[in-house]
Amino acid sequence: MSTSPVVLGRTAAAANVRELQRRLGAKGLWPYAFSGTYGWTLGQKVLAFQRAYDVPQSGVVDSRTWARLRALTYTPGTFDQHRYYAGLRPLVPTLSSLDKRCRTGRVMCVDKSTRTLTWVVNGKPLTAMWARFGRPGKETREGTFSVSRKYEYVISNLYFTPMPYSMFFSGGQAVHYSSNFARLGYASASHGCVNIADHAQVKALFFAVRIGDKVVVYP
Repeated sequence: MSTSPVVLGRTAAAANVRELQRRLGAKGLWPYAFSGTYGWTLGQKVLAFQRAYDVPQSGVVDSRTWARLRALTYTPGTFDQHRYYAGLRPLVPTLSSLDKRCRTGRVMCVDKSTRTLTWVVNGKPLTAMWARFGRPGKETREGTFSVSRKYEYVISNLYFTPMPYSMFFSGGQAVHYSSNFARLGYASASHGCVNIADHAQVKALFFAVRIGDKVVVYP
């Protein structure tokens, strides 16, 4: 049982509770809307976090729990204060860790192991962004592909969900913006597409990418 002062509990301000929910979402523990309400379910998720990260178990957020959660998740600043989607730090694009197929030409280089997409032109990595992939049974296909078609806005004809800034590379699989990823982070997954949570990044990428540009997806 913790003896640390309570920082967040059932009477906490809604804005503070939403921050808690977003940070738990970044650790895969809050796959729900950011309601701002501290109810029983949220208490159970706090308890799950405390169990997982060796913090005294109380179901409320004491100072030790809050410090641990903040240390494990990203605190948005003025540059990206709207991007709570996955609690992840902005990426710096680098070439050294990328597959050798990504080092020539114009390539969207998709690395499943690091959950990133890096846009590379003639061996120079220009931008990198967090990416999310297909769930079990609907995995994102791996291999070397090319962009076959692009749509600034399209609705999935299988799942009837919006797919803004879609760049198709393998049948119905595309790189595109996902509001679900932006909201839930890695607590959810796609139906096979490469989801991007940062709207500004994927919009810029969409207008930079050309039909025929290479897409490399690897484990």
